[in-house]
Amino acid sequence: MVSVMFVGHLGELPLAGASLATSLANVTGYSLLTGMASAMDTLCGQAYGARQYHLLGVYKQRAMVVLALACIPIAFVWACAGRILLLLGQDAAIAAEAGAYARWLLPSLAAYVPLQCHIRFLQTQSVVLPVTASSGATALLHLLVCWLLVFKAGMGSKGAALANAVSYGINLVILVIYVRVSSACKSTWSGFSGEAFKELRQFMALAMPSAMMICLEWWSFEILVLLSGLLPNPQLETSVLSICLNTGALLYMVPLGLCSSISTRVSNEIGAGQPRAAKQAFRVVMYMAFSEGLVISLTMFMLRNFWGYMYSNEQEVVTYIARMLPVLAISFFIDGLHSSLSGKLYPKI
Repeated sequence: MVSVMFVGHLGELPLAGASLATSLANVTGYSLLTGMASAMDTLCGQAYGARQYHLLGVYKQRAMVVLALACIPIAFVWACAGRILLLLGQDAAIAAEAGAYARWLLPSLAAYVPLQCHIRFLQTQSVVLPVTASSGATALLHLLVCWLLVFKAGMGSKGAALANAVSYGINLVILVIYVRVSSACKSTWSGFSGEAFKELRQFMALAMPSAMMICLEWWSFEILVLLSGLLPNPQLETSVLSICLNTGALLYMVPLGLCSSISTRVSNEIGAGQPRAAKQAFRVVMYMAFSEGLVISLTMFMLRNFWGYMYSNEQEVVTYIARMLPVLAISFFIDGLHSSLSGKLYPKI
């Protein structure tokens, strides 16, 4: 979100290009990798519930191997993003800007894959405070990193893309150090193992359905951004729709947190042979999802006339966003309930 905000203050064309590139990166890369990593929620959660602690480290390494292999075609697509967008009928100027931005996103893959695996590894043990702290510290540092690369170093939108890789790397280093030195991970991490290269096909058999559960929903939103580039005045339409979906992605972190927590809790209880406790946890999370959905949707509606200024100084953009946010609020509320329902199903894939 911060990267797009910084680019938005460079002008409408850089914002449209970065928005389109981010959508393409989400559709072809981040959504797929995040979905594949969610297989760890099932495997690690049940292993932890069954007290087979050594398997968590094995699953983490196996996930990193599988996701690293998946990055090969993803990197090729991002490297050719400009040409792909032209073939999809996008405006030539926006496609060129998006292609450059996507190429500078490539280094982020090197940190994103192990970062996602470390987060899942810790979450399934209910070790969430260190993950929250490292993410908070990284988010604050990301503001500084973006400012230094975009404005001080004069890299413009390319600096915003590169800032993602730097911040992912910082977050990863913090979590790696924690896993190595913390007593909380002593029984679940015993070092690198050759078992990580075994049963890769079985892991893929679980990872791909997990990825599709997330990708199909994620893609439905991101495809809207790609289609907006085909409308009249594509710079405005792409910028506004991307800002709305970027806002939705920010707010979605709350139900996504509930989704991860219920997935972990249910898988732990199933692994421990306690289905009634899993059912009770699900009831609780649905009440929470309903409550937070109401609060956040109402907040979005009340801030609709001001939120656009966070991303752009263009009055036309700000006014357009104000008209879109009430629709987004309704969508967010329904999607939050859906996310919690999905979280209950992950452990049973």
